[in-house]
Amino acid sequence: MGGVSARLEDLPLRDDLRGMTPYGAPQAPLPIALNVNENTHPVPEDVADDIMDSIALALREVNRYPDREFTALREGFADYLGHGLTRDQIWAANGSNEVLQHVLQAFAGPGRTAFGFGPTYSMYPLLTRATGASWVAGTRAADYTIDAEDAASQIAAVDPDVIFLCSPNNPTGTPLGLDVIEAAYEASTGVVVVDEAYHEFAPHEERSALTLLPGRERLIVSRTMSKAFAFAGARVGYLAADPAVVDALRLVRLPYHLSALTQAAASAALRHAPAMLRMVDDIAAQRDRIIATTAALGYTPHDSWTNFVLFGGVDDPAITWQRLYDRGVLIRDVGIAHHLRVTAGTEEETTAFLDALASVGSDA
Repeated sequence: MGGVSARLEDLPLRDDLRGMTPYGAPQAPLPIALNVNENTHPVPEDVADDIMDSIALALREVNRYPDREFTALREGFADYLGHGLTRDQIWAANGSNEVLQHVLQAFAGPGRTAFGFGPTYSMYPLLTRATGASWVAGTRAADYTIDAEDAASQIAAVDPDVIFLCSPNNPTGTPLGLDVIEAAYEASTGVVVVDEAYHEFAPHEERSALTLLPGRERLIVSRTMSKAFAFAGARVGYLAADPAVVDALRLVRLPYHLSALTQAAASAALRHAPAMLRMVDDIAAQRDRIIATTAALGYTPHDSWTNFVLFGGVDDPAITWQRLYDRGVLIRDVGIAHHLRVTAGTEEETTAFLDALASVGSDA
């Protein structure tokens, strides 16, 4: 088709969407890509074979709509999470972003407010505004931690309808105490979402917010298969909450929103949870190596319970980012002054990043 293409500003776009920019991280065919917190370890071959077999079986009935309630998958998530959860307390969607979008569609929207402590996951305000709600950013301490009393005070002052608590936090990696979650819940009448996308990378003895669910009907704990399960390309996120919350999410989901192929792949991966999670300890070891080595190079890494490290002490993040890029290493400038963020890769990828960073320092 020919003709002149319209400009975005010429279209009858919603007023509250004007001036917004879509979420996106740089994508480039570099040898070492450590910028979007993917699990850099491939799915084990035997697990991949079982997933492929499950998808092949699902394809035989792909002419029919999938199970709208994705019953088997919800049972699989309940078994994986434990804590006495049942499938009636589980919801899932195409990535945790869609899960959070469902929450906002059900509990936020025009005239309502969502709240989070910045800096935090950049999709929270984007999803909030896209559903017509207002976003309010609270503040953290200089080391990006959150104090329970201060959290309660900030939340009470705003009285938001939806509260996002990223635990551990993205993009800083900061742990979040359960006392903060309890304080946030008590200070609010809204829905409290604890985003545990990176929980599997936390120390094994640390308790999940799942332990706080009993008796708290407004508490939601979201997870993803993208990180610990190396399933970023499959797009599967899920949450645990009171069954009434799950009923609310049914009101806003699209019909048959999880394909039969997605359900089959995710269910197969869950059957191999121990094998999939064996990668987590290797990644955590590389994360700790990054923390130690960046500190030795004169940077200031922040404590991290995730699969990435935010490090400060970068004189000019844009220049350092570009010099690493020129050496074939892609990391992330998250917009925090004098900081950059890097994903923990395989041992070889981590070595390549650390060597490149050391050479960048010597060139400065």
